[in-house]
Amino acid sequence: MIRVLVVDDDALALELHSAYVSRVPGFEVAGQAAGARAALTALTDPAREFDLVLLDMTMPDGAGLDVARRVRAMGSRVDIIAVTAVRDAATVRAAVSIGVVQYLIKPFAFSAFRERLEAYRAYVEGLDRAEGEATQSEVDALLGSLRTVAPPAMPKGLSDETLQAVAERVRTASGAVSSTEVGESEGMSRVTARRYLEHLADVGRVRREPRYGGQGRPEITYAWVRG
Repeated sequence: MIRVLVVDDDALALELHSAYVSRVPGFEVAGQAAGARAALTALTDPAREFDLVLLDMTMPDGAGLDVARRVRAMGSRVDIIAVTAVRDAATVRAAVSIGVVQYLIKPFAFSAFRERLEAYRAYVEGLDRAEGEATQSEVDALLGSLRTVAPPAMPKGLSDETLQAVAERVRTASGAVSSTEVGESEGMSRVTARRYLEHLADVGRVRREPRYGGQGRPEITYAWVRG
């Protein structure tokens, strides 16, 4: 089993990511840390052993990058996957430079999370099988296993340009919006708008919220997931 330390200052995210880990075969949650100091305490405890850290980049008591640098300075070989809403290029470059093996941007669906962990597991299993001097193809396969995660497939008939327009409409709305409201503002049918909104919900960019009004079933609306 791959032993995982989950680090996040948000209690809901900490529990959600831990639950996600438990759903992926071959992984187990070996510890949780609600901040940078707690993460360093866990990682420096000789009685505890971790193979992988799921590391938030922004926490009130310290940056994830600083945690990663301290870990590397200690000579630890634990692998790190950044799990964060931070997406600026400077942070990504810094994370790569200190050996972060994956970078997962919040919010995300479980399917995206599982793909990253499965890619990491394939990498670890490839290292375990390697003996002696590796060939170029073996090295390429090992490194490629970490970086060949396919993005969620766009449903047939949807376009990137329209998806971005729908996403921007939801992101800038003052509250949750319905497929009818999005369709009217973007010049498309309610059914078409719903297809785009459902795709955004499936990949974790928006969340579904019921809107209660008159009689009958509540209307489904969509709100931007901020993280």
